[in-house]
Amino acid sequence: MSTDQTNSDEDVQRIGRASAFMMGAVVSFSLMAIAGREISFELDTFEIMMYRSIVGLFIVVIFARVAGTLGQVNTRNMDLQLTRNVFHFAGQNLWFYAIALIPLAQVFAFEFTTPIWVLLLSPFLLGERLTRMRIFAAIAGFIGILFVARPEAASLSIGTISAALAAVGFAGSYIFTKKLTQVQSLTSILFWMTLTQAIFGLATAGFDGDIARPSAESLPWLAVIAFCGLSAHFCIASALSVAPATLVAPIDFVRLPVIALLGLILYNEAIDALIIVGAVIIFLANYLNLLSETRKS
Repeated sequence: MSTDQTNSDEDVQRIGRASAFMMGAVVSFSLMAIAGREISFELDTFEIMMYRSIVGLFIVVIFARVAGTLGQVNTRNMDLQLTRNVFHFAGQNLWFYAIALIPLAQVFAFEFTTPIWVLLLSPFLLGERLTRMRIFAAIAGFIGILFVARPEAASLSIGTISAALAAVGFAGSYIFTKKLTQVQSLTSILFWMTLTQAIFGLATAGFDGDIARPSAESLPWLAVIAFCGLSAHFCIASALSVAPATLVAPIDFVRLPVIALLGLILYNEAIDALIIVGAVIIFLANYLNLLSETRKS
């Protein structure tokens, strides 16, 4: 067998593995959204985050012990850990809040604006400069946001505002995660994420002196949220480890039609053409910028 044929076969295998990991991420995000919608009628977002983080902490510790990586957890760079987790806690709470109020497809469409916010925040938080392509991507992305949000009095709501702000929170989380991955292991990042957010959740959920206990019917949904929250990020990281981001990003976009179809089947949510159009514009803006960055690299 020729070297070219061997390389081609290896490429096909890498693409297959990356696609499988990304479909795992699609399933995880979709299940987490459905579980968040189902449990929102019983628990508020702070309680969801508290219980999710407690369960997630046990999962991280168990898997880290099995993998032999628990010793990688340390108290260095706690300023970065806390900053990253404040952003993520805020973004995730807003995401769960929006899930209960607006169509699932609209929430996911807003989530795709996260890379746009990363572009705009990076010069201030990472010292990266805004190139012409980044500026174009940001402008095109916000045109897409107008299609998704349609900010007139009849459609603008606390749900759409929450979904939009959730993307800002996720962007801050991604930026500080990028810093952390240069100095900390994945086990250490996930351990401190689940521990600190369990503490944040306890403080915010108990602020009014009343923390609701989940019913027997809600416990499976909480387990789904905790497991899928971790598995989604593991699948994305694994996909990026075997294939370039230019391949991974289009597969991630499959989340939108999948959640739109699930919203239609489970909650009778009409598939809004303008949300799809806006999400496509946002995706293309992000993808063109990603291609530009890849070529420069």
